[in-house]
Amino acid sequence: MKTTTNDPYAALRYPEFVRLISANSMITAAIMIQEVVIGYELYKLTHDPLSLGFIGLAEALPYISIALFGGHYADRKDKRTIMQISQSVILCCSLALIWVMYPTHRAEYSTTSLLLTVYGILAAIGFAKGFYSPASSSMKAFLTPREVYSNAATWSSTFWQTGAIAGPGIAGFLYAYFGLINTLWVVVGLFAASQLLLAMISKKPIPEIADPQTNVWQSIKEGIKFVYEKKILFYATSLDLAAVLFGGVIAILPVFAEDILKVGAQGLGIMRAAPSVGAVLTIFSTAYFAPTRHAWRNMLIAVAGFGLATLIFAISTNFWLSVLMLFLTGAFDAISVVIRQTILQVVPPDHMRGRVLSVNSVFISSSNEIGAFESGVAAKVFGTVPSVLIGGGLTMVIVTWVWLRSKELFGVKLT
Repeated sequence: MKTTTNDPYAALRYPEFVRLISANSMITAAIMIQEVVIGYELYKLTHDPLSLGFIGLAEALPYISIALFGGHYADRKDKRTIMQISQSVILCCSLALIWVMYPTHRAEYSTTSLLLTVYGILAAIGFAKGFYSPASSSMKAFLTPREVYSNAATWSSTFWQTGAIAGPGIAGFLYAYFGLINTLWVVVGLFAASQLLLAMISKKPIPEIADPQTNVWQSIKEGIKFVYEKKILFYATSLDLAAVLFGGVIAILPVFAEDILKVGAQGLGIMRAAPSVGAVLTIFSTAYFAPTRHAWRNMLIAVAGFGLATLIFAISTNFWLSVLMLFLTGAFDAISVVIRQTILQVVPPDHMRGRVLSVNSVFISSSNEIGAFESGVAAKVFGTVPSVLIGGGLTMVIVTWVWLRSKELFGVKLT
C-alpha cells in the first residue's frame, strides 16, 4: 500500500492497525469506567482518600513486577496470542468484580474484607496488563511501514484518548442512572468487543534475536541498558514519569468532586473526561501539525505547561476553571505522548522493541497507578490541595533540571 509522509491519515489506511488501536480504545474505555465507578464506590464507603490510592497501588505493583518479563516474551512469542490471553484474564477479573460488588454478595463482607478482595482482583488485572501492554505497543510497528510511524503514533494516541474520554465521561452518568452493577456489565461488553477485533489481526513473524540463547535476565538487562544509553529515550521517559507521578491529580478527583467543589458523580465524570478531551483535540491537530519537528523543545514546553496547569487547578474553587485546567493538562500531556511514542517506535530495533517498550511502560504506565497511590498518601498527609501544589511544583523543578542536562537533544530530528 502506497502512502506519503505528509498524508494525515496515512496510518489509518492499514486495516489491521485500525483494528488494534480500536481494540485498545475499547479496553482503555472499559478500564477507565471500571476505575471511576469502583473508586467512587470505595470513597463513598470509606471517605478516605487513601482508599483511592490503594486502587492504584494494587494494579501497579503486579504490573511493575511482571512488565519487563512481558517485554521479553513480546520479543520472542506471538504478540497477538499474548494479548488475547492477557485480555481474557482481565475479562474474568471484571466478572469477579461484578460478583463481589453485587448487593447480596457484598453484604457478606466487612468493609476491610471487601476492600482487600477488590484490591486483590485489581492486582490480577495489573498482572495481566504487564503482559498485554508491551505486546500491544510493540505490535504497532509491525502493522504500518516505518515512514508512517510518527503518524501511527498520533492516531494510536488519538484512539487511546478517545477511549479515555468515553470511559470517565460516561462512567459518572452510567453510575448515576443505571447503578454500579449495570455499569460493570458495560465494561464486560467492551472487553468482549475488543477480543473480536484482536481475533481479526493475523499473526506476525517473530523478529530474529541476535542471541536466541540469551536468558530472560540478560534479555531484560539489554532492554534497560539500551534505554539508559539512548539519552533521548532516558530523558523522555524521565519527564513523563515526573509529570504523571507528581503532577497527576486524577486519582483524587473524587475528593474534589465530593468535598471541595461539591459537584457529585456527574461533576466527577466531567472532570475525569476533561483531560482526555483536551488530549484528543490536541492529538488530532498533531496529525496536521506534527510536534516532532522540534521534538525536544516541544517536549519540555509541554511538560512545563502540564505542571503550571496543575498548580492553577490546585488553587481553583470554581468548577469550570478547574475543568479548564484539567483540559489543559490533557492537551499538554498529549504533545509529550505523541513525541515519546514516536521516539519509542523509531529508535529501538525490531528485535528489541518489546523490551524497550516494557521498560518505558514500567516507568510510565505503572506511574499512573503509583502516582495514584502517591496522590492518595500525599492528600492524607498534607491535605488535598497542598498535595497537588507540591506535585505541580516538583514537576516544574524536574523539567528545569532535565532542560539543563539535555541541551544537546534540541537538534535531534525524528522525521
